[in-house]
Amino acid sequence: MSGSDISIGMLLSGGVDSAAALKQLKLDGYENVTAYYLKIWLEDELSYLGDCPWEEDLKFVKETCELCNVPLEIINLQSEYLERVVDEALKELKQGLTPSPDIYCNEKIKFGSFYDKVSKNHDFIASGHYAQLKRETGKEVTLHLAPDKVKDQTYFLSNLSQSQLQKILFPIGHFQKSEVRSFSETHGLPPKNRKDSQGICFLGKIPYREFVKYHLGEKEGDIIEQSTGKTLGKHQGSWFHTIGQRKGLGLGQGPWFVIDKDLNENIVYVAHADSVNNFAKDSFYINQVNWINGEPDLNNEFQFKLRHGPDMNTGTITKTKASYYITLNNKDTGLAPGQHAVIYNDTQCLGGGVIHWKDT
Repeated sequence: MSGSDISIGMLLSGGVDSAAALKQLKLDGYENVTAYYLKIWLEDELSYLGDCPWEEDLKFVKETCELCNVPLEIINLQSEYLERVVDEALKELKQGLTPSPDIYCNEKIKFGSFYDKVSKNHDFIASGHYAQLKRETGKEVTLHLAPDKVKDQTYFLSNLSQSQLQKILFPIGHFQKSEVRSFSETHGLPPKNRKDSQGICFLGKIPYREFVKYHLGEKEGDIIEQSTGKTLGKHQGSWFHTIGQRKGLGLGQGPWFVIDKDLNENIVYVAHADSVNNFAKDSFYINQVNWINGEPDLNNEFQFKLRHGPDMNTGTITKTKASYYITLNNKDTGLAPGQHAVIYNDTQCLGGGVIHWKDT
C-alpha cells in the first residue's frame, strides 16, 4: 500500500515529541491521518487543583493539527483509565509495592482501550515514543532501543503484545532528542519550545505526592536506620516512599537512601550513602512476565533495565516453577517489589516482568 492508502490514528499530547511525530508522518507521505487527544484526567483531582492544567496541552494540540492540516478528535477514556491504571496503581501502593503506571498506560490505554475504540477506522496507531520497531516480511515485529539512550522509552513499552506492535508506528523513534528539537524549530511546530513533561502519565501537572495523599491520606511513622535501629525522623506514610529513594526524606547529615519498608508497622528503613551498598541485591524473581516474541533461549546472558533510564545491568535468567529467577552481575540498591525489570538482548527489548522476592 502507498502512504495515501494507509489510515493512521496519531496520538497527540501537546508536547514536542508527538507534534514532531505527526509532522514526520506527513513528510513520509501519509495523507490519511487523524489526530487524537485522549481525555484521561481525573475529575476528583481537578476539583481540588482548580483550573484545568490540561487546557494548555489541548491548545498546542489544536494548533499543531491546524499547521499539519489534519482533523482532531478528542476521545474520553476517563473511566477506562481510572479502572485499568489509576485504581491498579493505588491497589499496589496499598500493598507496599512500587507500581509502574506508565507501563500499564501504554499497554491498557494508549495501545489498548484507545485502539479498541478506533481500530475499525485505522490501519496503524502512531505516537511520539522514543523506540524503534523492525519489520520483516513474514516475521514478527521486534522492539528495539532508540538511539537516544536517555530518552529511550522501551522500558515503558515492554508489556505490549505482538498483536499490538503489529499495529504501531513510532515516526521519531530513530531521532535524538536534540534532532527532534531542531526538526520542530525548522518546521515551526507550535510546541517547539515546550519543556518535556516529567510527571507520571495519568497525573500530568498534578504532583505525585498530592495524588497519593488525596487517595491514601497520611499516617505518621518512623524513619529508622537499618543498621543501628536508631530512629532518625518521621514520615507521613510509607506509601509515599520507594526503595532507592534519596530525596524527600528530610534527614540531615545525608545523603540517606530508602532500603526497605514495613507496611504493617508503617516504618521506612534507610541507610547512609556510606553503607547503602551493604544492602544492595543481585537477585530477584519476576512474575507476570510478558515475552514480546516468545520466551528466548535462557542459556544466554541478558541485559536488564531495572527502572526507566539509560543504565543497564547484565545477568542471567533461570525458569522456576512459578516464575523466573534473575541473577545480576552487579548489585543494585534500588530494587523494589512491584517495579518492572525489562529484559534486552543487545538492542532488542524482549519483554519484562514484575519484581518480587519470592517464587510466586
